[in-house]
Amino acid sequence: MSFYKQTIDDVPLDGQRVLVRVDYNVPLLNSGKIADDFRIQQSLPTLRSLLERGCALVICSHLGRPDGQVQPKFSLGQVAEHLGELLQRPVTFVNDCVGDQVIQATKRMSPGQIVMLENLRFHAEEETNDTTFAKALAVDTGATYFVQDAFGVVHRAHASTVAITHFLPSVAGLLLKKEVVSIESAISNPKRPLVAVLGGAKVSDKLKLVERFVNIADQLIIGGAMANTFLQYKGLQIGKSVHEDDQSAELARIYTLALNKMEGKSSIDDFILLPIDVAVATQLDGTDQRRVVVDVHAVTADEYIVDVGAQTIALIVSKLQGAGTVIWNGTLGLAEYSIFAEGSARLADALAAAKDHTLSIIGGGDTADFVLHHDNLKGASFGHVSTGGGASLDLMAGDKLPGVEALMDSTNS
Repeated sequence: MSFYKQTIDDVPLDGQRVLVRVDYNVPLLNSGKIADDFRIQQSLPTLRSLLERGCALVICSHLGRPDGQVQPKFSLGQVAEHLGELLQRPVTFVNDCVGDQVIQATKRMSPGQIVMLENLRFHAEEETNDTTFAKALAVDTGATYFVQDAFGVVHRAHASTVAITHFLPSVAGLLLKKEVVSIESAISNPKRPLVAVLGGAKVSDKLKLVERFVNIADQLIIGGAMANTFLQYKGLQIGKSVHEDDQSAELARIYTLALNKMEGKSSIDDFILLPIDVAVATQLDGTDQRRVVVDVHAVTADEYIVDVGAQTIALIVSKLQGAGTVIWNGTLGLAEYSIFAEGSARLADALAAAKDHTLSIIGGGDTADFVLHHDNLKGASFGHVSTGGGASLDLMAGDKLPGVEALMDSTNS
């Protein structure tokens, strides 16, 4: 599918000073070092393309949740240093993102020079979509264009996603285009059969997504704590498992939609696949030494469901056989602990093994983090691994993304 917004390839950026919004909200170790630079790596094609065109780059991002306060642990200084190593050229770091320091650091920039600004969220005005802050960001950097390449934040109406577009002509970077086109194509024009695997914690967070996949998917697989809510709705005992008690009406609607769709073609329970056996634990801290798997009907009052069991894993893998497209959003268990990550690991392995004939789209957030650490090829075993959690979820659910909608429309749309 074509992209409906203008990109860096559609405007005369050669030799221009460009303000680039990236998503360098990378995970950090306790030492403060970068734990995973996937998001930085994914921004490089856009940055290199702009540099090849003689642009001077002013890069802005956020890191963590500093709540509008300067917090050294969330400084982008070390990220600037790492980016310089990846690009093999100097990156000048500025200790603020607006004000005189920014003006002085950017006013005499030469083609190919890179300046990185300090954490946008050290200013509370960033998250309130403040126009005065956005104007200062545009004026103080002296940029003539704005490039939005931070897919992970475009579902938020912030100063660096929406307000900034009122002060600079604004286009998409290559990563943003890739994310939107990859996800929307997989949903609107998938190679079939289309299998959707949804996990994570809450049905309420993914209700629109579940309903959309009921309508468009050929197979829907539910795992994670979401599955507990489904199982309880169907009358099963789930012990002390994480679940939601207030989703009965919503689940009834989901099953009604599925019933209307199936029209006797097959069982609803075949279409909406729930676990048939589960791994259980009496603690949620991952200290268990042994993986205990029971039939889904045999969960006791003092147990937590923490993963899918071996029979369920085998059933899921069988449902993936011959799939044209698989969209996966949400791990199948408490995957931050290896003992509870077997279901997610086997699903990842199955998708990697099927790469030649199955397009796999991995939603961002916890799912992306899991597959990136599990995959020896750092995500290359899958069709597309998203850099955005909430953004990918909203896009899959059919919601408009404010930071995309604010960009200049394509002349071909």
